Amino acid sequence: MKKIALVSLMALMAATGMAQPKDGGNPFFKEYTTPFKVPPFNLIDTSHFIPAIVEGIKQQQAEIDAIVNNPKAPTFENTIVAYDKSGALLSKVGSVFGSLNGANTSPALQAIARKTSPMSTKHRDNISLNEKLFKRIKTVYENRNKSKLTPLQIRVVEKYYSDFERNGANLSEADKTKLRAINQELSMLGLKFGENLLAETNNNFKLVVDNKADLAGLPADVIISGADQAKQDGMEGKWVFTLQKPSMIPFLQYAQNRELRKKIYMGYNMRGNNDNEFDNKVNILKIANLRAERANLLGYKTYADYIISNNMAKTPEAVYDFLNKIMEPALNVAKQDLAEMQAIADREGANIKLEAWDWWFYSEKLRKEKYNLDEAEIKPYLSLENVRTGMFYVANKLYGITFTKRPDLPVYHTEVDAFEIKDSTGKHIGVLYMDYHPRPGKRSGAWCGRFRSQSYENGKRITPVITIVTNFTRPAGDAPALLTWDETSTLFHEFGHALHGLFTDGQYERIAGSIPRDMIELPSQVMENWAGEPEVLKVYAKHYKTGEVMPQELITKLEKSMTFNQAFVTVEYIAASILDLDWHSFTAPKQVDVNAFEKESMDKIHLIPEILPRYRTTFFSHITGGYAAGYYVYLWAAVLDSDAFQSFVDSGNLYNKDIAAKFRKFILTEGGNDEGMVQYRKFRGQDPSPIPLLKKRGLDK
Repeated sequence: MKKIALVSLMALMAATGMAQPKDGGNPFFKEYTTPFKVPPFNLIDTSHFIPAIVEGIKQQQAEIDAIVNNPKAPTFENTIVAYDKSGALLSKVGSVFGSLNGANTSPALQAIARKTSPMSTKHRDNISLNEKLFKRIKTVYENRNKSKLTPLQIRVVEKYYSDFERNGANLSEADKTKLRAINQELSMLGLKFGENLLAETNNNFKLVVDNKADLAGLPADVIISGADQAKQDGMEGKWVFTLQKPSMIPFLQYAQNRELRKKIYMGYNMRGNNDNEFDNKVNILKIANLRAERANLLGYKTYADYIISNNMAKTPEAVYDFLNKIMEPALNVAKQDLAEMQAIADREGANIKLEAWDWWFYSEKLRKEKYNLDEAEIKPYLSLENVRTGMFYVANKLYGITFTKRPDLPVYHTEVDAFEIKDSTGKHIGVLYMDYHPRPGKRSGAWCGRFRSQSYENGKRITPVITIVTNFTRPAGDAPALLTWDETSTLFHEFGHALHGLFTDGQYERIAGSIPRDMIELPSQVMENWAGEPEVLKVYAKHYKTGEVMPQELITKLEKSMTFNQAFVTVEYIAASILDLDWHSFTAPKQVDVNAFEKESMDKIHLIPEILPRYRTTFFSHITGGYAAGYYVYLWAAVLDSDAFQSFVDSGNLYNKDIAAKFRKFILTEGGNDEGMVQYRKFRGQDPSPIPLLKKRGLDK
């Protein structure tokens, strides 16, 4: 077996052009000697990953075998803690590989993913379906209340027991074999879906403009960015616009050429749906059917039932009810906005009926008409560096922590910055990497990940290494990167996730930082609230040329416009959430036409044709990843974050340190110590109210 694996590995390296390490050393097999033991990116080569993953699997399997073959009776220490601490090497290499494959992938890394994903899936199944291991865990579980365990230890036992049950430990051998096959196929389908989407977004569409007249309406910085992209693509003298949002959204907002707006809009919304080699219709249908089969095998009616039973919402019916209650007022306001935009088009003599590709263009006109505000007025005050300074300032005021740029730390790309975080006493808390701009090897969107989670080793806390990855507007001409308001909010959002990762502190990996999926966006979304507060804007919103603070008149306009277009944002989001739930509500596998199914789903909620779901089926990467049957969680958590922020507002101090301390303790640090709502009540002292959210979005009419 070892010989076959070695031959396969060598063949893969040759086929993908992966170089052998020059000195034969593998950084993953040694303790990092870098500051704070961050990954030594300058030493890591693609050829290191597969050997390290193979060895990591081997080591964890040996650790599992030691637990299973322990002749002593199962205890919390020799079974639960031993399992909780297993897999250190696999986690070490896996977190680095997964992060790089998302933020800086290459054909070599994609080939490694295709090779190792089935191996990792098989390994996870070997553990979760290990009858002897489950038997020992079950024994500890059944004796948990008479074993003098602490409440926290009992929670760890209960969570692991539930994990094994939910992953098939109680199935018959025949059904375990079926489950293994399903898991293998799902892992490969998810990879293929993502690879197709990356190709469709970054490689398969470019809007090339060669007539300067077609640039009418575009701000100067957008035109410069288009010229820079064209030059980069070998088309100097032309302008290129891509499906990356920093390129596409401004084009939709300002370009007067309606046909070109339609072209780029449809290019974005037809990704994975073009009947070509990167089409995702077959992939998503297989995924939905396999998940239905998997849920049935595990004793659940649907995959949505399986997922949501572990969340705060508990049932799909509760989620549908929640979404429909907010959809009604949001859709009513969106229709009012649409009527006002149509009136503008009519007054201007456009002689058109507004379509989906017109919404961004006419909503900008409506914003200007209602609030005398053009986003182009705001951007000069929102340089990337200033916005980053602003969010660091808020974190310092709330939690007393500081951020120091560390150019001496190794990075995986020249555009990445690294920061050391310390608490108010100067004690090291962790490291934060930030990766800002689009590039061909980066998947779209924005996310927060980790190169290392916090943990404990011999009683000492190992500090986390967190990463924020975004696809923000690049610098254009002699101007720095100037962010849109949406990008500003997104940076604060991902920073909230980062604070959660940095502040998490727990002895047991299973529950440290582990909060329900429909609460996981609370730490991120609550940070967005500070971004638009006038007293915070006065700290960081400074003109990139003059250093002038954003004028009060402009701050007032921005503040008044905060509810603008929120109905559209809410409707497109709920539409995607419903679509996600519908795909995961199959009671059994079935054959459907993907586009027809999507249309039926949207017709059911009376979605107007001028608004498409935020993510259509064939590029809905959230639901092929960790948010399957769970895209609704952003809105669910929005109720929590709006209510949480209201506590600061009601106190009269946006930086109330007592409230911040409670939020840090009960949500960010100890969020996994009990059920989500229990932890929230510990922080807030009451159940969350939906009123602050409705008010914030202008839906309380």
